[in-house]
Amino acid sequence: MASQDRGDQFQEKQGSAMAEPHEDDGGSVASSFDDIPIRRNGTKDEDGIAQRSDTRDVRSTVSEEVRRTTSNVIAHVASRITTRTWPEPPPPPDGGINAWTQVAMGWLVIFTTWGWVNSFGSFQTYYTSVLPQTPSAISWIGSVQIWFCLVISVISGRLLDAGLFLPTFLVGAVIQVLGMFLMSISNQYWSLMLTQGVLTGIGAGIFFTPSLALVATYFNERRGLAVGLATTGNSAGGIIYPVVVRQLIPTLGFAWTTRVLAFINLTCLSIVFAFMRPRLPPRKSGPIIDWSAFRELPYLGVVGGIFATSMSNYFTFYYIASFGRESLGLSYSAASIMVILINGAGIVFRVIPPIIADRIGPINVMFPVTFAWALVAFCWLGVHSVPGLYVFTCFYGICSGSFQCLTATTVASITKRLDTVGTRLGMAFSISSFASLTGPPIGGAIQAASGGKFTGAQAWAASMTFIGFLCFAFVRFNKAGLELKVRC
Repeated sequence: MASQDRGDQFQEKQGSAMAEPHEDDGGSVASSFDDIPIRRNGTKDEDGIAQRSDTRDVRSTVSEEVRRTTSNVIAHVASRITTRTWPEPPPPPDGGINAWTQVAMGWLVIFTTWGWVNSFGSFQTYYTSVLPQTPSAISWIGSVQIWFCLVISVISGRLLDAGLFLPTFLVGAVIQVLGMFLMSISNQYWSLMLTQGVLTGIGAGIFFTPSLALVATYFNERRGLAVGLATTGNSAGGIIYPVVVRQLIPTLGFAWTTRVLAFINLTCLSIVFAFMRPRLPPRKSGPIIDWSAFRELPYLGVVGGIFATSMSNYFTFYYIASFGRESLGLSYSAASIMVILINGAGIVFRVIPPIIADRIGPINVMFPVTFAWALVAFCWLGVHSVPGLYVFTCFYGICSGSFQCLTATTVASITKRLDTVGTRLGMAFSISSFASLTGPPIGGAIQAASGGKFTGAQAWAASMTFIGFLCFAFVRFNKAGLELKVRC
């Protein structure tokens, strides 16, 4: 009995000892077998699994936070880009020594670009007498010159907004002056086309639009007056260059006459490079072409009006001297006076309309100016005498000058941001460049098809001017309707 009881007790202890390790798989209950290696290895594995599980949870939480932060940042940046790509520019000073200095420099720029371009009528008459090409073919030299001067504006205008005015100006000035010096050694049609047509046109186009747009950024209330004063350089150049050509070619010859003109431009452009400076901070972002402008009806109307009038304007400027010589029998010297007169007559009226425009708005001034211009253009059909030609030339120069001095101001007035004026002005000039390119040759072709008579070409030019008036009438109606006392 005693041995049986001891056996039962041993079995109970052994069973109890064998059962204790299985009470908790995690090993939380103490036992006498804690030092067994199998028990310790199982605890390390389970702890590693738990630690890895905790690490994955932490990493998942951090990754989720990073994704949320990145998403918020991207959304914030996208919102800023969509609603407001760049900060608003500071307001213009609208006066002061620095601002009016830019106007003076702008005068020199337009003197050396459009004064030079508008004087081509004197070269047209001279080339007709010394080259075997037809007047229509010769007019392509001036047309190509204008086309390059304007079409490059779509790029050069954006360079002003990007803060690259000075290097842009320097490159353009060097190319233009180089073209004039090379022109002095040209004596054939193709070489004159390359030098006077291509090189001087490209050079002028590179720095003209940025310079004119720069002047506009210094003014707001008196912008029309400032730009108008700068554009009087157009008329001044249209007087001085033909006078130099008319006086020096008979005495010095073509080569040295052209070199004198090149030195004039070199001096003027050196002064501009020393004093003309942009005001606005650079706008690095933004496209070369502002496609949103083509969704605005006023912009389309203004560009259409500039396009139509450019076709007729440059035909008249280039052929007015040839008309006097071929139809009325004027000498070369007397016919060249027409070029001087058509440019000089508008010099005062390049200031008066801008002053009025600052009060009532440039579009309100463009509307009657283009109407009067169309009437005067049709009057060319009735010119049959030398006195009549003088009268017509004066009034046409007045209307043309009144229109040209307002083009930049009008484009700026329908542009909401000043730091996009260079871009939109360059776009408008680039589009109108195709009208300036084709207008004189088309008029010359019409004249040739009419047996040398100017009647058909005169009627075509007047009709294009009237179409330009209709475009500005549309813009005026779109902006203000039939209300007369609305500034626009």
